Amino acid sequence: SGELQQVELYDLSGSDLTKLYNKRVHLAEAMRRPLENFPFRLGYISHCGVRVTLADGSRWLIHKGGGYGISSQTVATDAGHMSSNWEVSSKHTKHLRGTKTVSDLVGAGGPNYRLFGDNCHNACTNIMNQ
Repeated sequence: SGELQQVELYDLSGSDLTKLYNKRVHLAEAMRRPLENFPFRLGYISHCGVRVTLADGSRWLIHKGGGYGISSQTVATDAGHMSSNWEVSSKHTKHLRGTKTVSDLVGAGGPNYRLFGDNCHNACTNIMNQ
């Protein structure tokens, strides 16, 4: 599965990150926020991520962007760092009941980023289709 990555230095690394990636996801929610420097979100003029809730109640944001990681541009970060600009996308909640791991969903987001065809919205769709 390659080297595990995270975007925020204040989150997990090494064995703690491996433990997170092996944890089971119970709830996945597709979320959107305005792009940086935009006061609104409109369709693809937004940033998309998937907030996951684990059995212990902790929440993590899985999202993709250019320069977010080293070996993968899809990363997991503590959802506590999410701004109030994030909103759950309508009808995009999935009860996984522990059938998938954080690693499964990060992998579904894909390692590469391209503005057209392999961006955060494509990653959200792929993650939510797991």
